[in-house]
Amino acid sequence: MKIYKLTSFEASGEKVIDEAIAAENDVEAKNKAEVLLREKELNKKTYRLVSPDGSLILFKA
Repeated sequence: MKIYKLTSFEASGEKVIDEAIAAENDVEAKNKAEVLLREKELNKKTYRLVSPDGSLILFKA
């Protein structure tokens, strides 16, 4: 399992969440992140999902 990092921000730059997501691959991590963002109603805010190698997997400004 790889550990991905999901971070979401307020417009002011304040972090709303900073969570680790364990997943086998980028697709699984992206799906888990999207579910988490919807559950926490953060899908309208700025967020990013980064892979263990530093690649940007998911981003919304």
